[in-house]
Amino acid sequence: MRAAVLCEVGKPLVVDTLELEAPRRGEVAVRIAATGVCHSDLHYIKGDLSMSLPVVLGHEAAGVVDSVGEGVASVRPGDHVVLLFAPACGRCRYCDAGRPHLCEMRYRVRGKMPDGTTRLRWRGEEVHHFTCVSSWAEMAVVPEAGVLRISEEVPLTVAALLGCAVTTGVGAVVNTARVRPGSSVAVFGAGGVGTNVVQGARIAGAAMIIAVDLLEHRLEAARRFGATHTVNAKEEDPVRAIQGLTGGGADYAFEVIGRATAVRQAIDCLARGGTAVAVGIPPSREEYTVGGPAFVLNEKTLRACFYGSAHLRADIPRLIDLYQGGRLLLDELVTATYPLERVNDAVAALDRGDGLRGLLVMVQ
Repeated sequence: MRAAVLCEVGKPLVVDTLELEAPRRGEVAVRIAATGVCHSDLHYIKGDLSMSLPVVLGHEAAGVVDSVGEGVASVRPGDHVVLLFAPACGRCRYCDAGRPHLCEMRYRVRGKMPDGTTRLRWRGEEVHHFTCVSSWAEMAVVPEAGVLRISEEVPLTVAALLGCAVTTGVGAVVNTARVRPGSSVAVFGAGGVGTNVVQGARIAGAAMIIAVDLLEHRLEAARRFGATHTVNAKEEDPVRAIQGLTGGGADYAFEVIGRATAVRQAIDCLARGGTAVAVGIPPSREEYTVGGPAFVLNEKTLRACFYGSAHLRADIPRLIDLYQGGRLLLDELVTATYPLERVNDAVAALDRGDGLRGLLVMVQ
């Protein structure tokens, strides 16, 4: 199969033919139909985060089951599936506590499959997996826990977005923050995930939704997805603007950029008793700070959100229901598509801030 390989930080990816081993026991081979180009991938390309190289990136994807290994019961060849980049073992303390997105398996794999080996080889050398998905490729072998069967009525280009951006953004609102109807919400960053925070707030019944970004085209898109107000942080101080619009501060603020400075702005724009949620993943060198007395005396809260704090096997079907009912906009999120051979163009567009979500779409 063909795949995009990251060989060196800061260098273009190499699209070439790789060897993909057949699925072993408890594994599934998926023919990738569409896969998102996400900032989480970009972090590793730019060196903001590190992992073992070479690696096939990509973690937001959907496709069709090609074959299954021994013991697989939940899917069969021909099924349409969403790939889950945080497969849950169902047995650890986090799974038992109803927090499968924090399953110990994800922290153990480190570029391998759960059994500690890889299924990818290139030019005679081992290639690492990314979050047990590695979807910037024509095919992927993943754990059975890493696939969720969906209806064939859902377009696979749309379904791919449920693998990360939509589940993370909407989940940050409804699972992590539990935004109350009638409240005020500020969203720092109106890209692919931030736009889903915006529409998650709309679905949750927020009365005021303020989108903050540096790019006017993203602010315009945020309005279409449910923002009642927008702030261009190039032109005005977002903290002051939010405090002015809300009459003293927002009830909730979401940072969806991955920068410590924006997290601080999210905290500072809150009303007394407000909650800030850090959704974006920052570079490893960054640390968060809060204004000590003001943070405590105003009883503010800072929470972290990974993968929308989602129970994926329950939440993704609910998101599909919202989409099919017309309440969740998904088709509108896809602003560019690319063949696998143009993966570096897709990455460059992401880095520039073009559009909302770019997809690599495979020829079936």
